[in-house]
Order: sequence, then structure tokens, then C-alpha cells
Amino acid sequence: MQKKGTLLVTGCTKGIGLAIVEQFAAKGYDVIGCSRNINELSELQARLSNQFPEQKFYFQTCDVSVKTAVQAFASRVLAEFSQIDVLVHNAGVFMPGTVLGESDGAFETQISTNLASAYYLTRAIVPSMVQNGSGHIFSICSTASIKAYPNGGSYCMSKFALYGMTQVLREELKNTGIKVTAVLPGPTYTNSWTGTNLPLERFMPVEDIAKMVLAASELSEASTVEEILIRPQLGDIE
Repeated sequence: MQKKGTLLVTGCTKGIGLAIVEQFAAKGYDVIGCSRNINELSELQARLSNQFPEQKFYFQTCDVSVKTAVQAFASRVLAEFSQIDVLVHNAGVFMPGTVLGESDGAFETQISTNLASAYYLTRAIVPSMVQNGSGHIFSICSTASIKAYPNGGSYCMSKFALYGMTQVLREELKNTGIKVTAVLPGPTYTNSWTGTNLPLERFMPVEDIAKMVLAASELSEASTVEEILIRPQLGDIE
């Protein structure tokens, strides 16, 4: 299979991130990823290397809530790869609560993981994209980025901010050849919903989100998808 490019995904071992890795790997991409779980990373590395022996897979542990860890990860990536073609800000954490009632530290944890990680990784990786004159950045936001919901608290705030950052990047980078897309999924069946009593038909499969990201990445240079808003057929879960 002819190689298509290089993909970088944060939070790559579960849920939407893993589905994106699998979709792009099947298309011939080399893949870079990070998460906090070294065992899951090792298993993913072995599986993909066996499945796609002609491609390169590079996975590292990284706690993206820590600025210096993100910067160190980015430095290692740039030392290994001359070009990043697709960057996906996917890592995130959901801690339900209200602004007045959530536990102390919930705000800082969710802002650092869901927002600051994307900011620092963008600052580290995207200058090389600008130098190459091409690339595509995806931010995995949420319908919580555009509509607050009960018990959303700091999570909603962090996702609103990530959506805003993505819009800022779109404006700043549109003349550089780099595309920027915000992905806003509604309820998607990931580990966050483990143990729910709701029927599976109320959720979207992670593969659907990954397919939309891949499709948006394959447009000609003349076109870009600024937003992907995708909800379950039966609507959001209230």
C-alpha cells in the first residue's frame, strides 16, 4: 500500500482516538500517538505493526495535562518525523458536576487536559506544518461546545474554549495552506458511558466519527470542512 502521510493523535488507545488511528492506518498513514497507559500503547503498536508492516507506528506515554510533558512529546515526534500531515487533538476527560458543586480541582484538570494540551501541542507541532505549507488540524470538540447541558460544569466550559481555539486557528492559518476542522460529536459510545442503562441506539459508534474525519481530510486543497456536527439519529441525550 502506498503511504498517504503521517497522522498524530492524542488519546490514541481508546474511543474516538483509537477509531481515527485505525481508519487512517488502513488508508496507508504512518501513525504517531500518545496516551498515559504504556500497556495499551504497546499492544496497539504490536497489533498495527503486524497488520501494516510497511508503515511506521510511533507511540509514547504522555500525560497531556502537563505542559512540559506535551512539549517533550512534541520534541521527540519532530526528531523522528520530518512532516506531520494530520494532527488530531483528541485527548480529553469528562468530570460531571456543576460550577458551584463540582470538586475542587475539576476545573483545572479539565482545562489542562481538554484545552491547554491542544494549545501547547499546536504551538509545538504546527510551525513545522507552516514551514511545509500543508497539513490538517482536527479538534475533537463536542456538542457541549455549542450548548451547555445539566451537570456539564467545567467540561462544557473547556469544550466551548477548545471550539473557540479551533475557530481562531482557522482564521490564523487559512493563508498558510493548513486546514482546520472542529469536530462536534453528540453522544458517542466510549468508555465514558460504560455501565449506562441507555440502549445502544441512543449512541453513535466511534467508527462513524473517524470516517467523517478521514473524509474531511481527503478533500482537495481548494476546499475545507470547517465543522463536523454529528448527532445520533434519535437526537442528543437530555
